Amino acid sequence: MERRVVITGLGAITPIGNNAKDFWEGIKNGKCGIDNITQFDTTNFKVKLAAEVKNYNPEDYFDRREAKRLDKFSQYAMIAAREAWEDSGLDKEKENMEQVGVIIGSGIGGIQTIETEHAKCMERGPERVSPMYIPMGISNMATGNVAIDLGAKGESIAMVTACASGTHCIGESFRMIKHGYQDVVLAGGTEAGITPLGIAGFANIKALTKTDDKNRASIPFDKERSGFVMGEGAGVIVLEELEHALERGARIYAEIVGYGATSDAYHITSPAPGGEGGARAMKIAMKEGNVNPEEITYINAHGTSTHLNDSCETQAVKTALGESAAKKVMMSSTKGHTGHLLGAAGGVEAIVCAKAIQEGFVPATINYKVPDEECDLDVVPNEGRAVDVKYAMSNSLGFGGHNSTLLLKKFEG
Repeated sequence: MERRVVITGLGAITPIGNNAKDFWEGIKNGKCGIDNITQFDTTNFKVKLAAEVKNYNPEDYFDRREAKRLDKFSQYAMIAAREAWEDSGLDKEKENMEQVGVIIGSGIGGIQTIETEHAKCMERGPERVSPMYIPMGISNMATGNVAIDLGAKGESIAMVTACASGTHCIGESFRMIKHGYQDVVLAGGTEAGITPLGIAGFANIKALTKTDDKNRASIPFDKERSGFVMGEGAGVIVLEELEHALERGARIYAEIVGYGATSDAYHITSPAPGGEGGARAMKIAMKEGNVNPEEITYINAHGTSTHLNDSCETQAVKTALGESAAKKVMMSSTKGHTGHLLGAAGGVEAIVCAKAIQEGFVPATINYKVPDEECDLDVVPNEGRAVDVKYAMSNSLGFGGHNSTLLLKKFEG
């Protein structure tokens, strides 16, 4: 028997708020978290802007020794997971922690540690490389550290599908609970890639905008879009089997009813023509949720502010929903607020969808000015809307042709 899956906890650390409450307030208020890069000297870089987490001091969350043994991507994951766990009201003393899993993804893992230790090796010799280099740098350590921190002894997995990682992690967690393998899973994504190598790599593949105007940098669906803005942070949610949640009187934000995952099998960086793979992911999610396209109120788009992504995603929505439903659906991208959090994007954007359903509010695509005939859907320009949201979809698309879609529903007993 298939089980129902609900969201009972939210945790986030983002460029517009260092917890889920402040993050959501920033989304509602149209706050833009993009500014000049402060984490390294950008004198020789063509890209000057990023969406950094603000006022972050690791010793506010960890003791000094612990902080030094954790790459920032693991720190962010632990902070978001602790908040989500506390928000859920779950109690370690009352739970069977062998039935609590963790699936948290990261697109590029501990790149800050990798850069630092590589420089030591080249400049000062191999003996100076930290013995903590490997446990700090490898991508599974966000999941591993969260499981250790919270005592979660269930399935512990790290998924890496580039910018689709967070959504894939939540989707696979949904399946895990739905089919009876776990009762509770902490799921989402984390990223801390605003480093010299991270920025240079994405800039040289021509993925990042080179503008120095922070209010015209991340402009999804705008005709003048010129690339994405790197963001950082983490978004983690608590997924829980419905009866388990009801028995303990948990607050339920939303229900997850569908998940679609496909591969373009086309190109390492470009989406398939017409967004064919993304359209299939949306169709699969709607079929699993037994939902008609006309019932979808809101889509949180991948919406990266690159030319190909935004035009192909628009076509994908038209293919998946049909022209009539596509013209009526509200589809915004919150990457104007946060930049692109890569592997963490799906985690924070699932929180957006859950809160949109809970509060009846559809976020805007901010800093939108110039309409594009290739992106001609309702992108909720500049002003969010108070609207009853019964169904919301979240799309994530990753390098390598990875597509993933979550379908969330307003909880009804």
